Amino acid sequence: MNDDLDERIRSGKALSESMGNFHVTGWDPERKLLSAAFTVRREYCHTNGTIAQGGFITAWLDAAMAHAVMHESGHKQTVFSLEIKVSFYEKVGPGEGRTEARVIRRGKRVAFLEASLYNAQGKLAAEATSTGMLADL
Repeated sequence: MNDDLDERIRSGKALSESMGNFHVTGWDPERKLLSAAFTVRREYCHTNGTIAQGGFITAWLDAAMAHAVMHESGHKQTVFSLEIKVSFYEKVGPGEGRTEARVIRRGKRVAFLEASLYNAQGKLAAEATSTGMLADL
């Protein structure tokens, strides 16, 4: 493996890039609410490049919830999803997207999380709830 790619994988940059440059845009510690943004690329879409495949939508929601745990724990913990449920409401097509994720409860070993995803038109397009196992970073 080339050293640059190995470093990008270790740092998480390669994953972020492959998820449409997924990045955190804000953290509200009082509300335990994380905001993130990404680009829905046509290659993530089916139906002639017009509708994002559900696995990508789930990945953006999951990533936002994981980052919410990292921020809420002061970057001392991450979370491994044990269960995730996603409800799809609106089409997500190419363009800019955003997510909001919240830590509902973080115990000693388990976290309960929720996230919302908004499409390029600003409409609520999907929501997720998740139960995850906490792990130290």
